[in-house]
Amino acid sequence: MNYLAHIYLSGENDLVTIGNFIADSIKGKDYKKYSKDIQTGILLHRNIDTYTDAHKTVRLSTKRLHEKYGHYSGVIVDILYDHFLAKNWSKYSTVPLDEYVSAFYDSLEEHYNVLPLRIQKIMPYMMADNWLLSYASIRGISRVLDGMNRRTKNRSGMNEAIVELKEFYKEFEDEFTAFFNELITFSKQKLKELNKA
Repeated sequence: MNYLAHIYLSGENDLVTIGNFIADSIKGKDYKKYSKDIQTGILLHRNIDTYTDAHKTVRLSTKRLHEKYGHYSGVIVDILYDHFLAKNWSKYSTVPLDEYVSAFYDSLEEHYNVLPLRIQKIMPYMMADNWLLSYASIRGISRVLDGMNRRTKNRSGMNEAIVELKEFYKEFEDEFTAFFNELITFSKQKLKELNKA
């Protein structure tokens, strides 16, 4: 899953959410340097990724892209799924997406000192271009895929995946919806376990 889903699946605790958001920048046992709540968020993120990568419904989505995009197909599906979460946000939250995202950005600024350097560097761009809110539109997702493609020095061709998104829109959306309901249940249970540990 991509940024928005990880943030959403963190629950109500701001520090757990921060941990989940920064997790990809924290390698191995380095997570132990952080406070308990941030550690919980990092470990939750890792569990979500493991569950997602092995899930049969997610594999249906990635299989559709694999021939053209190879090992980048998983990254693309993460981004496409964030689009469907943003687009259908009102099904999952009573807080409007713009308010939810704004509160998260405020929390990032409040906890700036604990963010890894990589996150501190991308944060101004993320907020200025409002990445999380932009996921709700195909144009926004297209910009994200363009950016990801540039990061791979144009090797991945990820920017072209907007074609598959439009062609198989209903299939991707149905797969996201079926999977995400299961992921919510899994994440809530895993969060309970981590909080008890």
